[in-house]
Amino acid sequence: MATPAAATVHLADYTPAPYRIPRTELCFRLGSHGTMVASRLELEPNPVAASGPLLLWGLDLELLELKLDGEPLPAEAFVLKPDHLLLPQPPRRPFVLETLVRIHPETNSTLEGLYVSGGLFTSQCEAEGFRRITFHPDRPDLLSRFRVRIEADLETCPVLLCNGNCIETGGLPPEPGAAAVTPPTRHYAIWDDPFPKPSYLFALVAGRLEEVRDRFTTASGREVALRIHVEPGDAPYTAHAMASLKRAMAWDEQRYGLEYDLDEYNIVAVRHFNMGAMENKSLNIFNSKLVLADAETATDAELERIESVIAHEYFHNWTGNRITCRDWFQLSLKEGLTVFRDQSFTEDLHGAALNRIENVALLRNTQFREDAGPTAHPVQPDSYQAIDNFYTTTIYEKGAELIRMLHTVLGEETFMRGMALYVQRHDAAPPPVMTSCRPCRMRSGARHPSTRSVPPLVSPGRHTRAADPASLGWRCRRAGAADPPAHPPTPGQHRKHPVVIPLALGLIDQAGTELPLQLEGEPAPSPGTRLLVIDREEQSLRLVGLPRRQHPPALSLLRQFSHR
Repeated sequence: MATPAAATVHLADYTPAPYRIPRTELCFRLGSHGTMVASRLELEPNPVAASGPLLLWGLDLELLELKLDGEPLPAEAFVLKPDHLLLPQPPRRPFVLETLVRIHPETNSTLEGLYVSGGLFTSQCEAEGFRRITFHPDRPDLLSRFRVRIEADLETCPVLLCNGNCIETGGLPPEPGAAAVTPPTRHYAIWDDPFPKPSYLFALVAGRLEEVRDRFTTASGREVALRIHVEPGDAPYTAHAMASLKRAMAWDEQRYGLEYDLDEYNIVAVRHFNMGAMENKSLNIFNSKLVLADAETATDAELERIESVIAHEYFHNWTGNRITCRDWFQLSLKEGLTVFRDQSFTEDLHGAALNRIENVALLRNTQFREDAGPTAHPVQPDSYQAIDNFYTTTIYEKGAELIRMLHTVLGEETFMRGMALYVQRHDAAPPPVMTSCRPCRMRSGARHPSTRSVPPLVSPGRHTRAADPASLGWRCRRAGAADPPAHPPTPGQHRKHPVVIPLALGLIDQAGTELPLQLEGEPAPSPGTRLLVIDREEQSLRLVGLPRRQHPPALSLLRQFSHR
């Protein structure tokens, strides 16, 4: 998607990258007056893409060296612009591209890329911050295995963190010409991440931090080192976050069969982090308010919020990191799915009914307003100008409701089989498109991600009495293009297509007792909640075999908020 930063990006314009990057090696020499970043990219032609130029995005980078297969590139072989580096005719064979750039984290006020705040080097690369660190295609469909070396002053940066496993640390000899110093004043750490990831999941943190340690034994018996790194003085307030992390790891194994895949898992909690939290592979970065808690003064709501966010970022290890996005139009594919997973986690720990009410209240108070206003947009848009403006309640909460709809229609067993297949197919291979599952009669379900606003369910003639007093009629209609008053147009989407709507219902008598329910054509009644899928323009439903009582039974509709 080789477009200038200010241009509109369209989903229809997506094309695969002309080159893949199987391996990335980075070396950071952190300094108080500038940082040197050496990059070594192993590139190879993408067999599913057409040949073309190699575009590497770069913002506020001072290019010092550029080499191809170890040889400096002549000036006529590349084009350097303020926001990108272009190789018009790169080799159509595997090659190595090396760059050396100077960046200035100490003056970087964008809070993207690598910046210094409070004396701490911190990175934030989602969605397009990696281009402020080094020249790179910086797109989510390019996955690479990273090895990173970090060099820094031992006094100001005693802690050096990156993605993956730390495989080597040590002191550094003095610079050439400098007097020998014992012990060394600078040190290094090498981190290796064996799992391919996109550049937006890269993370680096260096500075003075306190460390809280624990361990977790996975279902297969592996020992994982757990570490929470906080600003000095904050260590006593991390116990709840650590316990929440261990509960999330155990739950993901038991519920989804997903085991953590590295030898260590690090969390950094600092007050200056500009996002709430970020799921960088194996190095989650949090704002302190979502990690620290004093058990003596924190409310139940505050503790549950911390537990939920800790779990959310951990669950991203699979639904977001191992399985990422093909493009940013699929943002909800990782965020909506992971919100659904953290909601399910909280339901299992603290009760489904109360959690569901709280989630729907949030949906109605925030996302519904967004859907009804001038900023309404689909879960999967068709274009954007600035992806950073797209992290909305529609992407997260409404996206989670679409996943919940699939779970409702498919049922727990089938949904979990589908999740296992999803993981198997798309681990380290981003899904090509956002689609609905076929087995659930979702012929128009695929329209949900591209629909703005809430699709209404129109129910004329409710509680229609038939001639038979032991039956009750019900008619449901999906509002769409033929029903503009019920589903009015929104900015950029004047015609609404009808969508699939799950309808969970039951039957209760005047005393509130659950009654068996039998649809016309069924041989016998069955107790409990029944799920009906409204997948036609209009459906007539008739309940038969009702008890002949003085007061008619009542329909209990939209149970568990089945139609959000």
